[in-house]
Amino acid sequence: MHIRKNDQVIVISGNDQGKTGKVLKVYPKTNRVIIEGISFIKRHTRSTQTNPKGGIVEREAPINASNVMVICAKCAEGVRTRSIEVTGSDGRVRHVRACVKCGEMVGGEG
Repeated sequence: MHIRKNDQVIVISGNDQGKTGKVLKVYPKTNRVIIEGISFIKRHTRSTQTNPKGGIVEREAPINASNVMVICAKCAEGVRTRSIEVTGSDGRVRHVRACVKCGEMVGGEG
């Protein structure tokens, strides 16, 4: 998957098109992601010891990962990513994601 947890992403299609947020959770098997503040649904919850009141709770629903793009810090827009090899200080070769437009590393790598 091209999206990872804690990435800043922009939604490129659907009802929330143009909105940005941080990825909270990634589901690689179903190719879906949950993004902070995007795609809210209403859940009817039963009262429990942890939630004694119960009622209707709004929370984020998963959306397809193909509907989001990673935001490059340098380009300041949604970009495609590619995998590049980087040699670390210890001599090991690692694969990191890089912006297709400017070549800047994307995400928490580096």
